[in-house]
Amino acid sequence: MLKKHIKIISINCNIKEKQVENTLKLFSQGATVPFISRYRKELTGSLDEVKINFINEQYKVLSELEKRKKTVIKTIKEQGKLTEELKKLIENTYNSGDLEDIYLPYKPKRKTKATIAKEMGLEPLAKFIIKQELSDLQNEAEKYISDKVNSTDEAIIGAKYIIAEWINENKYARNKLRNLFYNFATIKSNIIKGKEENGIKYADYFESEEQLNKISSHRLLAMLRGESEGFLKLIIKPPENMAIEELIKIFIKGDNELSIEVNAALTDSYKRLLSPSLENEFQKYAKERADKEAIKVFAENLKQLLLAPPLGEKRVLAIDPGYKTGCKIVCLNEQGELLHNETIYPNKPQQEIKQAYKKVVSLINAYKIDAIAIGNGTASRETESFVKNLKPDRKIQVFIVSENGASIYSASSVAREEFPEYDVTVRGAISIGRRLIDPLAELVKIDPKSIGVGQYQHDVDQKKLKENLDIVVESCVNKVGVDLNTASKHLLSYISGLGLSLSKNIVEYRQENEKFTSREQLKNVPLMGDKSFEQCAGFLRIRNAENPLDNSAVHPECYKIVENMANDLNCSITDLLNKEELRNKIEINNYINSQFGLPTLNDILEELSKPSRDPRTIIKVFEFSKDIRNIDDLKTGMILPGIINNITNFGAFVDLGIKENGLIHISQLKNEFVKNPADIVNLHQHVKVKVINIDKERKRIQLSMKDF
Repeated sequence: MLKKHIKIISINCNIKEKQVENTLKLFSQGATVPFISRYRKELTGSLDEVKINFINEQYKVLSELEKRKKTVIKTIKEQGKLTEELKKLIENTYNSGDLEDIYLPYKPKRKTKATIAKEMGLEPLAKFIIKQELSDLQNEAEKYISDKVNSTDEAIIGAKYIIAEWINENKYARNKLRNLFYNFATIKSNIIKGKEENGIKYADYFESEEQLNKISSHRLLAMLRGESEGFLKLIIKPPENMAIEELIKIFIKGDNELSIEVNAALTDSYKRLLSPSLENEFQKYAKERADKEAIKVFAENLKQLLLAPPLGEKRVLAIDPGYKTGCKIVCLNEQGELLHNETIYPNKPQQEIKQAYKKVVSLINAYKIDAIAIGNGTASRETESFVKNLKPDRKIQVFIVSENGASIYSASSVAREEFPEYDVTVRGAISIGRRLIDPLAELVKIDPKSIGVGQYQHDVDQKKLKENLDIVVESCVNKVGVDLNTASKHLLSYISGLGLSLSKNIVEYRQENEKFTSREQLKNVPLMGDKSFEQCAGFLRIRNAENPLDNSAVHPECYKIVENMANDLNCSITDLLNKEELRNKIEINNYINSQFGLPTLNDILEELSKPSRDPRTIIKVFEFSKDIRNIDDLKTGMILPGIINNITNFGAFVDLGIKENGLIHISQLKNEFVKNPADIVNLHQHVKVKVINIDKERKRIQLSMKDF
């Protein structure tokens, strides 16, 4: 762990070096982000997960840069060109762009016009020309005529190729032009001739030009997709005259025939070498920036989706709606286990309403169903209408549940492993029901990209997307905690310190030895070492455990502290959990020790007051407009209820209970300027919207939330 790295990260994060150093030490010892942020506050200075992740990310970047430096030094050394000064320059460079600029003159090249000219012996002539001192160029060039060089003109042209390469490799010049690209480059998009009809979805970009440093991430990603699909041609450049002027300021030293040749060389260098190189660099930079923004939006949406309110341990009848193939029904118990499945046909073309009515009512009564979950796909509204007319003996809540990703899950190896004897339709219905009971536990089984939130998730860097989404899932799962005796191995695998192997071992141990009654029993699970136990124990809950703290977020390493508190008050731990007046008597400063200070002790007191509290909110029943079944029922000016089901940088999408989602553009969210839609709305938020435009041909619905 280099001290220089710690200092750089400290500056970038605006936190103390000791906090960075301790955090990195914890990572090197195998600690996870959730564990560090929750249980090692004294060491990190109570850093949150965002800062801890940033430290880890920065350290990885700097570590990769160190590897690159070693490669650069090794390559230059093998060429016999490494000086002590150059080595120090490389070692003290902490910007990847600067490092590549230093390396550029030494980078092994394929044959270029400049290397050919050098082989012809024209490098001394190039040095003569670039000095721009008064002299007769023709006479000088005649000295280089040989069996390889046929004329003075050929010699001068070759020398200018060498000068053009020097200009391209000049670090100062490249940085000047970078600054120009950053501040003044535009991105132009044009439709490729003959592709107008097939590329109509990119009509907004057939002839478009925007400042590169101001373009929104979704527009840039759309342009890049249009280019990759062969419909658009993109050009990223600042005004050419500005770039040439910058190079003239650097390289033109006089006003003679040599200066004219250098001017020609620098113009060639810009057009042939610098401009294409920097265009690629800035397209990559802009793409990375757009990716970062899109991933951020996706991650925030995913977080809200995973932390959506659960119904909790209720018996659910789940329906995957359909027309011709019928509606697949499953009955689930409080833990989401399958009790029964069959198919009914209440919708067209069969419309066996009476039979379906009788069957569903009997299932509700027989299995003591508390709630009905209806998938929001095909035939959802018709099925909802059918369900609302039921009159069972029990009071039933009815919920519309998103089907996004359910089909992916039902055909996955995870679903086949869970329900090998059932087909995809049954698995899909089970997933819908389980999403209502506990969305987090069910959604972790699905690739986050298939869940249907975010923007352009298939166009961004897939490795970075996965890394960021895995961080979100891990954070959400550990924030909520999981029931050790009911959690699937897929849910357990996201718990701090556990992977799929250990999670599988936990489930198998549970099956062989019945339920866990204490966290200590985890140590009997195969491959569960001390470090894994330390990392995972605080996030696993055991209801009705021998020790009531096993059903809380208090870590086993702190049980002794709680026992001392109880002993000092002459009461039991259960008394502490149940009686506020006892907790109020605790003198917290009496329990500070060398390992745990006030941050941890305050967390313990908070947890004692609300043990195993679920941080998620309470689910609410929602009803769409009964008069709206499809886009043809919509009229401009209508006020409708809806649910926010996706948030992007340009607005929020709303489920109106029909096939097509409506869009509240960012300008229609509020009667004032909105910088970020996520500041105004949340995923799953129930909203009232006004229909302001309907484009039936393009299936687009524009909505407004102004004045609501």
